[in-house]
Amino acid sequence: VQLQASGGGLVQPGGSLRLSCAASGSNVRFVRIAVMGWYRQAPGKERELVAGIAGTGRPSYADSVKGRFTISRDYGENTVSLQMNALMPEDTAVYYCNVKTARDYWGQGTLVTVSS
Repeated sequence: VQLQASGGGLVQPGGSLRLSCAASGSNVRFVRIAVMGWYRQAPGKERELVAGIAGTGRPSYADSVKGRFTISRDYGENTVSLQMNALMPEDTAVYYCNVKTARDYWGQGTLVTVSS
């Protein structure tokens, strides 16, 4: 499975961004039942889970983003998206999409910078 992420950029505090990630490849049929998610890694910090969405569509969020971020998926297009609102400087990080099947698959990372 290959993952292609897009949508990062520079935004002012309080602003919004939407990240998207598309899955493709020979095993993409397994993506529909897989957990898809977004992780992030800020400079000098470990990678952390931001949000995940199960094959059933049930979402879960890190406490730090609850009420501000919304994860969604499109089963037909094999995509996962992360709508990020009310962004704060501490949300600045490289964001990675992830798919968990029998193993983890990772996208290439997209940089989100929240700064005035």
